[in-house]
Amino acid sequence: MSTPLAVRPILFDSTFEQIPADEGETTEELVKTLRGIIETTSADYGHAVRSVHAKSHGLLQGELTVPEGLPPELAQGAFAKAGTFPVVMRFSTNPGDILDDKVSTPRGLAIKIIGVEGERLPGAEGQSTQDFVMQNAFAFTAATPKAFLTTLKALAKTTDKAPGVKQALSAVLRGTEAAVEALGGESGTLKSLGGHPKTNLLGETYTTVVPLLYGSYYGKIAVVPVSPELVALKDAPVDLDDKPNGLREAVNTFFATTGGEWEVRVQLATDIGKMPVEDASKQWSEEESPFVPVARIRVAPQPAWTDARSAAVDDGLAFSPWHGLSAHRPIGGVQRSRKPAYEMSSDFRGKFNGCPMHEPSSLDRLPE
Repeated sequence: MSTPLAVRPILFDSTFEQIPADEGETTEELVKTLRGIIETTSADYGHAVRSVHAKSHGLLQGELTVPEGLPPELAQGAFAKAGTFPVVMRFSTNPGDILDDKVSTPRGLAIKIIGVEGERLPGAEGQSTQDFVMQNAFAFTAATPKAFLTTLKALAKTTDKAPGVKQALSAVLRGTEAAVEALGGESGTLKSLGGHPKTNLLGETYTTVVPLLYGSYYGKIAVVPVSPELVALKDAPVDLDDKPNGLREAVNTFFATTGGEWEVRVQLATDIGKMPVEDASKQWSEEESPFVPVARIRVAPQPAWTDARSAAVDDGLAFSPWHGLSAHRPIGGVQRSRKPAYEMSSDFRGKFNGCPMHEPSSLDRLPE
């Protein structure tokens, strides 16, 4: 028997989305800017990587289990039916170039659930996957696509520029961010430019930061560490001295002997004024609507990053919030602009590397 929710979520209404007249032009500029990043890095590496979140640190295979008895409001979309599904997890950091880990930036987590049934999003017809693309934050750094474009253009100018300078700047920004946090604040901008603390990315909570449909409702999805070994890594420092791939090493060391468990949680919107669709920078109050569990991910010990595994996941798979069910349609300007941006990136990589992207219908064991 299901337990009633402690809050009353509001039904999604199409009027919650307000599309500016010039959004198409802004999106074209975003795609053009991201294309410039991927063209620059591809020329440098002789191999195409993502225009954002290029560097992976952990590539994991596991299972996602939806329990019996979810309340009707929670039993939606990918979580509508109890069952266990294969899942791939990709941990990353957000720059579009592959940097020494001492350039410390926000972390990302993309998950791909395989074998999900239901009406599909445009462009995802015939597939059976559901992707959730997340960051270790609770809101996006920019409110709108136009505001994000300004930031992205500034970041694009740093692509392929002086790695040593980036490391030095990152150290300064980390100190500034630490001072801000000591006063009870936090700056997503400082973190995005290289001021993220040098901590283990496995201890982080990741969210979609921007909303998506949740069946008849809308909300944000989170993936939260719950196994004691992962919980212990929250804010845990990681040694990056003379370790350009120190984050990857830390993830490999952990999963060599230890498994992990995360809860998948949803925060359903209860007030359109306090939980807007078009302001992606707005953090939603957990007092108004807490994140509640809808599934659990379990990962056994395994090689977390190898060259062969990178070829299979980094080069062979694309993760996009637009890979999935209509019940989880991305909403809001930032989400709408992501569709052509992600399509451009995956198409470019597939053609440049001679390895077209594919959506799996099942999951064999990832290479070790």
